[in-house]
Amino acid sequence: MISQNPVVEINNVHFSYDGSNVLEDVNLQVPDKDFLSIVGPNGGGKTTLIKLILGLLKPQKGRVRVFGVSPAKARARLGYMPQHASLDPLFPVTAMDVVLMGRLGSGGNRGFYNAADREKTGEALEMVELYEVRNRSFAELSGGQRQRVLIARALVSDPELLILDEPTSNVDAALEVELFELLVRLNEHMTIAVVIHDLGFVSRYVKSVACVNRRVVIHPTSEITGEMINQLYGHDVRMVRHDTFGQANG
Repeated sequence: MISQNPVVEINNVHFSYDGSNVLEDVNLQVPDKDFLSIVGPNGGGKTTLIKLILGLLKPQKGRVRVFGVSPAKARARLGYMPQHASLDPLFPVTAMDVVLMGRLGSGGNRGFYNAADREKTGEALEMVELYEVRNRSFAELSGGQRQRVLIARALVSDPELLILDEPTSNVDAALEVELFELLVRLNEHMTIAVVIHDLGFVSRYVKSVACVNRRVVIHPTSEITGEMINQLYGHDVRMVRHDTFGQANG
């Protein structure tokens, strides 16, 4: 997918760990307001790809640009929800406390929260429809509510690009639908890239799919077939198509 002013532009990127190639000759453009799903087998390079976009890793070869600049310079415009949030659910914090963590380092607060931080936190909780539970203990929330709080933490810095690494892990199918419907609403205001394993929901919500297995190939969702996915994963994977909603393919 080509855009004149892409949010993300990756050119000829190579990355390896200890001499073992993880990504090879990667070229990718993500246009503004895209809703991109990143799929592929375990070890195929999905998390490495998003860490390159976030600037947490640097390529050994090639170039990564986000909003036309290096990922480090664009960091204030990015929101990120990692696959494994480093937050003990038993730690005595409220939902608002967790979301406030996303304001650390923004606005020059130097570790202290001000009225603007708290206002933004309330807005982020409203976006994920959890403002009413803002003062409840994080540990008391349901699994789906916790995921929404962590999404709010990524939203509280007003990102223009939101990146989520497997946000629906450890939630049931009903909550997965709920979370993706939330992401569709957020996509009206920002570009979203999400790593996900369950392809049953991909074509129902996202606009394009990046297939990652050392190399990256991007397709509009409507072009994805069961055969493509079988080749990517090396085995049959359930997938739902727009034109056969509710039916399994592949």
